[in-house]
Amino acid sequence: MTGQTTAGGGVRVVTGEPGCGRTAFLARAARSCPAAFVVGVRADPAASAVPLGGLRALLGALGAPAVPWSAAGPPCAVLLDALRTASAGRPLLVCVDDAHRWDALSRAAVGRAAEQLRGNGRVSVLLSVSGHRPVDREFAALPVVHVDPLSPAEAAALLDEATGGTVDRAVRDDLVDAAGGSPALLLAMVRRLSPAQIRGHRRLPGPPADAELLTGLAGGFLTGFTSAQEDLLLTVAAAVQDADDREGAEGTERSEGARIGLALARRGAEHLRGTTAGVESAPPFDPLPEVLVRVDGEVGFHSDLLRRAVYAGARPERRRAAHRALARALEDAGAAGLHVLLHRARSAAVPAVPRHGTATELAVAADDPAHPRSLRCAAYTHAAGLAEDGTRRAEWYTAAAEQALLGGRAHRALRLLDRARDSAAPAALRGRVELVRGTTVLYDGAVDEARASLLLAARLLAESSPRQAQSALLSAVDAAWAAGDAQGCLHVLSTGDGPPGADARPDTWPRGGLPADRPGARGGPALRSVAASVGGGTVPCGYGTGLRALLEGRFAQAAGPLRRLVADAEAAGGGAGAAAADEPDTALRAAAAALLLGDLAAARRAGARALAAARAPGTAAALAPAREYLAYAELRAGRHVLARTHAEEGLRAAHRTGQRNTAAHHHAVLALAASIEGTPEEVAAHADAALATALRHGLVQAATLAEWAAARADLARGRPREAADRLGPLVRPGPRRGHFAVWMLAVPCFVEAAASTGRADDGVTEVVEEFARWAEFGADPQAPAQLTRCRALLAPADRPDALYRHALDQHDAAVGGDFERARTELLHGKWLRRRRRLSEARDRLGAALVGFERCGARAWADQARAELRAGGVAPGGGVRAAGLGGLTPQQLRIARCVAEGATNREVALTLSVSTRTVDYHLRKVFAALGVRSRVELVRMVEKAGQEG
Repeated sequence: MTGQTTAGGGVRVVTGEPGCGRTAFLARAARSCPAAFVVGVRADPAASAVPLGGLRALLGALGAPAVPWSAAGPPCAVLLDALRTASAGRPLLVCVDDAHRWDALSRAAVGRAAEQLRGNGRVSVLLSVSGHRPVDREFAALPVVHVDPLSPAEAAALLDEATGGTVDRAVRDDLVDAAGGSPALLLAMVRRLSPAQIRGHRRLPGPPADAELLTGLAGGFLTGFTSAQEDLLLTVAAAVQDADDREGAEGTERSEGARIGLALARRGAEHLRGTTAGVESAPPFDPLPEVLVRVDGEVGFHSDLLRRAVYAGARPERRRAAHRALARALEDAGAAGLHVLLHRARSAAVPAVPRHGTATELAVAADDPAHPRSLRCAAYTHAAGLAEDGTRRAEWYTAAAEQALLGGRAHRALRLLDRARDSAAPAALRGRVELVRGTTVLYDGAVDEARASLLLAARLLAESSPRQAQSALLSAVDAAWAAGDAQGCLHVLSTGDGPPGADARPDTWPRGGLPADRPGARGGPALRSVAASVGGGTVPCGYGTGLRALLEGRFAQAAGPLRRLVADAEAAGGGAGAAAADEPDTALRAAAAALLLGDLAAARRAGARALAAARAPGTAAALAPAREYLAYAELRAGRHVLARTHAEEGLRAAHRTGQRNTAAHHHAVLALAASIEGTPEEVAAHADAALATALRHGLVQAATLAEWAAARADLARGRPREAADRLGPLVRPGPRRGHFAVWMLAVPCFVEAAASTGRADDGVTEVVEEFARWAEFGADPQAPAQLTRCRALLAPADRPDALYRHALDQHDAAVGGDFERARTELLHGKWLRRRRRLSEARDRLGAALVGFERCGARAWADQARAELRAGGVAPGGGVRAAGLGGLTPQQLRIARCVAEGATNREVALTLSVSTRTVDYHLRKVFAALGVRSRVELVRMVEKAGQEG
């Protein structure tokens, strides 16, 4: 990100909430420009109190002579001269930290200079400003780079770095959850802990982020307000206390629940001031404090850290008074229900029970699904804290955990379940606790542990709630599948309906695996959405039957139920029954079934419906699984760029909602996509990330896919020996063989690697025969051509030509196989060249080169070029499209937007993608075109337009 921030020069504003790491961002930007002359300036409040004091400090750092302003000329011109002089010998990077502290005249000079620096590739200026308030008007026209809060994965990595890897996993999760994405708060909490607390040997202070820490980090931004404004700030902070950003739509930075109507906030603040003796009744709240943002008549905090500091820093009696005032304001407006009850409950001093907010009233009101999940979670939690009966307490803590999990707060769900376990409960309630716990761990923990909890839940719920018991069993199947335990899947599916028949014995299963043996054809967590798992969602008739028949190898019997499931889901999603398809679970099951059947078009349609449903409020936990299924479907269809886009968005959703297991699968998809059109470093980074979680949590499927991706990257780089060493254990029979539904995906790569290194007799033939038995089932349109290609690699000298030609004919009959066809053409061209059939070899290799470039498979394209050169052909414009023609359609759109002067954020809004997706594609554009700055890109796009 920092490289793109400085690319092309110009002035940019870097903003983020207090403690987000703006200073570290500037330091990283400086390190990323080793060839530049870097000038760093930190705004000095004392100097900034003097007109043009900030600018004079900057000019001094640039080495400009100190002369009176009257003699030097206009400040803007003086700054431009100093920048041009400093950049005469080499590129210049100027980093100004806390530029919002500068005086207005200095800010205005920089703002005016920015207009003339636009397009100057030699001068880059980064202005760091705090995001707790609006950007100053002098900088308002400048491009803005937002430093986002840390994702849970990023926060965990920072914590491991800060503690040298000694932090206990449970402690790490607690601190990451308490930090809320703030690196400054995270590091401050760590510094307060003893070594014993870091290692988990002693309990953490409660809460880890207390008022002292929060106000210490944010207190400097909360000064200078009138008493009325302070009351307004506390009122707003109390009003949005239970809002959760995870419930916002995908891609939004803050949910609507994090704001309150301004009129309501003012009325609440008036009531709050009325509770303070000796304070005048007329509340002068205007102007609105800068730390608040007003949007469409609603008000909220610019910074969540400041909101937490305002609330935690208030005295307990003041917090209670704020909640009491909000309850009165809501009642004045005619509101009733959960919001009023919760504010009344929070206004009572512990252990008193509020008259209008008893535990039972809170729990009954929280049952209403119209309320946001974060609010329902808070109400259930407060009700449980007020409950005197142990069973009621456990029931309400469990209900709160369900809402936390459904809202994407897996860690909070586990902590609430710990409280539920502390209370005695009947079997049915204990079953519900284990169901929620097992579902949570399935997404973010060891899958064997999840399976044990889910099986226990099924036993405990069998009599009281058969539907939830069936839901627990299906989720246990998901856990067994993720662990690569085929017998475990069958054992669970046979529970409750008798043992499997003789045809279910392991020795009757097809040795080549299942027809589900493609990426995404999986009974993993995405088969059951979180809502369906914890809520006992309806299981379609025949779903379990079809899945069991599939695992037993009775494919004819499996196809019927699965096809009916896909057809029923499409009918419900597109017709009068569309309301029945509002839950993501229905579409996710249909996507899974379609992938099992090899119906990629239906899988993409079902995945799109699941994604649409998952964007609804309160379904945040379903976003990552929906993206996962879309990524797998696009990957199988050969649309690797789309697969990468879905996986990138899904990975961010998984990190936001604490689904590390789902994140591992997204990393595996990204590694597979990068093994085709990425760099070795990208493949290694994503494969390592997938394996790190997979090995820790027992995710055999994700591990197999990641290993395959790494091996395919080795093949792309001309390292067949390394690829064969990596793939051999995955595909050969034995205890190290990969996931039962995935390992044969790697067979074509293994055969190619083994044949290239002279290891064709090392058990390869047996593996190919297993692959042949699998390919016969027809679930993957590319498998027959891949099989024929494998046979060509192993055939005697007189047979490969005909086999390669037959494989190409099979590719023509399949759909979405551009990359696989190009691989076959490359291998055929290599074979022809080595037999001196150069004219035929050139045709095949040229076709392979075009196919690889169409897919963006640059490493594979380099192999084709090397073969062409070896055959006496210098591949040039006739084969490889020159300039912009070598870009993918998405890259071309982004390049043209950037050439028109759009920032990355503006491009993202125009194309409806994330800024990180734009960053990624822009890096690809720079590499593909051989340009180093936006200025060069603009010139190239303009030149192409003139020539076109």
